[in-house]
Amino acid sequence: MAVRQALGRGLQLGRALLLRFTAKPGPTYGWGRPERPGPAAGWGRGERPGQAAGPGAEPRRLGLGLPGRYRFFRQSVAGLAARLQRQFVGRPRGGAGPCGRAVFLAFGLGLGLIEEKQAEGRRAASACEEIQAVFTQKNKLLPDPLDARRWQGFRLEEYLIGKSIGKGCSAAVYEATMPVLPQNQQVAGSIGLLPGRGPEIIPRGEEEQALLAPAFPLAIKMMWNISAGSSSEAIFSTMSQELVPASRVALAGEYGAVAHRRSKGGPKQLAAHPNVIRVFRAFTSSVPLLPGALLDYPDVLPPRLHPEGLGHGRTLFLVMKNRGPVALSASYSCTLRQYLRGNSPSPRLATVMTLQLLEGVAHLVQQGVAHRDLKSDNVLVEPDADGCPWLVITDFGCCLADERVGLQLPFTSWYVDRGGNGCLMAPEVSTACPGPRAVIDYSKADAWAVGALAYEIFGLPNPFYGQGRARLESRSYQEAQLPALPESVPPEARQLVRSLLQRDASKRPSARVAANLLHLSLWGERTLALKDLKPDKMIGWLLQQSAATLLANRLAEKNCVETRMKMLFLANLEYEALSQAALLLCSWRAAL
Repeated sequence: MAVRQALGRGLQLGRALLLRFTAKPGPTYGWGRPERPGPAAGWGRGERPGQAAGPGAEPRRLGLGLPGRYRFFRQSVAGLAARLQRQFVGRPRGGAGPCGRAVFLAFGLGLGLIEEKQAEGRRAASACEEIQAVFTQKNKLLPDPLDARRWQGFRLEEYLIGKSIGKGCSAAVYEATMPVLPQNQQVAGSIGLLPGRGPEIIPRGEEEQALLAPAFPLAIKMMWNISAGSSSEAIFSTMSQELVPASRVALAGEYGAVAHRRSKGGPKQLAAHPNVIRVFRAFTSSVPLLPGALLDYPDVLPPRLHPEGLGHGRTLFLVMKNRGPVALSASYSCTLRQYLRGNSPSPRLATVMTLQLLEGVAHLVQQGVAHRDLKSDNVLVEPDADGCPWLVITDFGCCLADERVGLQLPFTSWYVDRGGNGCLMAPEVSTACPGPRAVIDYSKADAWAVGALAYEIFGLPNPFYGQGRARLESRSYQEAQLPALPESVPPEARQLVRSLLQRDASKRPSARVAANLLHLSLWGERTLALKDLKPDKMIGWLLQQSAATLLANRLAEKNCVETRMKMLFLANLEYEALSQAALLLCSWRAAL
């Protein structure tokens, strides 16, 4: 038997073994085509696929042949067989001995088995792509409140500004709205709200006056400008990281006039995602005297407003959705830290909340952006109709979003900015040492921070905060020092948190794999209970989930957090990441 014949026969045997245990094929000839008259695809010495053995020869039936897609594979194997024959047998054209024939027969058998497994993977990947395409269209975000006013909202004077709703280390946030009709301005003026500024204390009049008060669906974030200068170009350049989550429309006004968004080396423009904040408008304006300014942040005001102020007269303003009262629909009720102070989510709800953060981080990584300042103060909470929290990542002032370096930051000196919040800085970042060729990989740094935040979400103190011996430092902690999560937490979630907090980033799952793992543990209990999980079973489960999610979405459950999470999962479906998550989850369950 020639080497080529041995390899070909091995491929046939591999195919035959799989068909014997998976299907009952009908009669075929040669390459697996349906039975029909004509020359068979037998492959003896000196024959080629598609040729008969000789003039007048009868078609030779091969009980279990190979499908048509194997033609290229076998022809390419011919060259590989010749190389193997020269290397191991030493006869380029002659037949191999008994030992050589056995080796090549086994080699062909293995190739047949591997190729069939690859074919299964290709079918599964194709099905995932089709499901993803359907839910990508269904999962589009609702239009922002300013879509109807495309060329408006780029001046501070167009807004009615209310009371302060928060401040941080670099900005203050105020509730705001835009008047729809001229009479709304009169109403706003009668209760002390004027365009571009608000009163130090909003007066509380009679009930009739309170009913006339406008709602505040928007929030304006006023950055504190200490060192950026007063020109619009300098402000946009210095505070460019704040513009990463801005929409195209948000940057179409003043920013578009002073800079080109797609210029080489500029900050990236983050695609919209339901777990990431969206900036509706970005513009510069003179710093006004807003409510509480003289009391809350007098040092950053310009000298014209406060004699001892150090700020410049002009700064950046960002318009977003309001983090207002819970009663207001489509608003952020509080930060994650504030929410956890007054609420104790159940283990399942806490798992869903952790999953939302992982989905947001996975989107950032996919877009080549690292947040680098994830903490409970930088996550907003929007309750659904049942009060279930929807989490949104905000405050991108410390992010890495450079087109030139992506997530690989050259760390040439200690002057390179590594991000904010040193307590929740991943070990590969906090222990990095500068050098001519030193690079910090941020691809899994935010996922590590989610693992630390999970302790807060599941009701325990964050082990990387606090003082004394109980506090862990990312630079030096050991994984054995991590406190155990409560037994009420699902075992898969407990194992995932520990995996996310592994010091070695190469052993840490990516945010995408971690998110898929929680999706599977939450919705795929029956499928993953199978001892032999095959791609076809997985695809069948995905199709069931797709049908159920589409039906739930149509039955007025759009605001249900779990339905939204399922739609998000199916819209980001990738077979390779899903397979990794399934294998990891099965291995964890087997070890329990």
